[in-house]
Amino acid sequence: MIFKKLSFLLCSFLIVHFVAAQSGPSIKTSVEKDKILLGESLNLVIEVNIPEQSKVIFKMPDSIAHFEFLEDPVIDSTRSDGLITLTGSYKMTSFDSGHWVIPSYYLTEKIKSDPIPVDVIFSDFNPQQPYHDIKNIEEVKPPKNKTTWWWYAIGGTLLLALALLYLLRKKKQQPVTSLSVVTINPFEEAMKELKQLEESKQDAKLYYSKLIGIFRLYVYNKKGILSLQKTTDDLIIQLRKSGLQKEQFDKLSQVLRLSDFVKFAKYIPTQEDNINSIVEIRNAITAIEKTGV
Repeated sequence: MIFKKLSFLLCSFLIVHFVAAQSGPSIKTSVEKDKILLGESLNLVIEVNIPEQSKVIFKMPDSIAHFEFLEDPVIDSTRSDGLITLTGSYKMTSFDSGHWVIPSYYLTEKIKSDPIPVDVIFSDFNPQQPYHDIKNIEEVKPPKNKTTWWWYAIGGTLLLALALLYLLRKKKQQPVTSLSVVTINPFEEAMKELKQLEESKQDAKLYYSKLIGIFRLYVYNKKGILSLQKTTDDLIIQLRKSGLQKEQFDKLSQVLRLSDFVKFAKYIPTQEDNINSIVEIRNAITAIEKTGV
């Protein structure tokens, strides 16, 4: 009887341990094929499972050696049984022939995805297939009527002269107006908008959209970087040359990626996240301003 009770307790412990392990964080990657032709598209899917209360944040890759992204990744998220599932779909290709490996991606020090080997090959070539013959040059016969071309030249010249005369007369009739040039200081404008955002009450998605929008506009006006059209990953790559220290650059990158999680993956930030985010954006703008143009 005692042995049966001990067996029952041991089985219950193992079942609970197994269920707890299943609800923990995990990451896996997959592709639909392990061999592609040179320049052929390949879809990479990265699936990350994170408990809702976990502080783990996974950084989606912005580049893979020997591969090129054909378009921006599609990020989706779902919630089920206390887990947040983030799915990133990458459409990419390769123009380097050979045997390459999509590396492992780490969620924590002990949780990582399996590497994926991919062969990039040339299309099959059949040396036994006959070549096409080279065609001879065919002579194009000139039109028979050669006497009327100058009529078209005279007509075109007259139309051009009339158009120029009309434009000159119209230009003389237009009054000359003076334009006032308004000078905007990008740094002062950014600081003003950050203060207004800090004092306002916005929902998380709109808050982070405005916060990152202020930073993107400042970078565009100050550095000339086309930040408004760039994805977050492309913007981070260009900001490596902004003169920021490594620690500050890493904090800025975390805020930019956190904004993507809030806007696209429905991540709910804490009040501490919101305060730290606006502080890091303000510090990054101030540091960039001190480096000069």
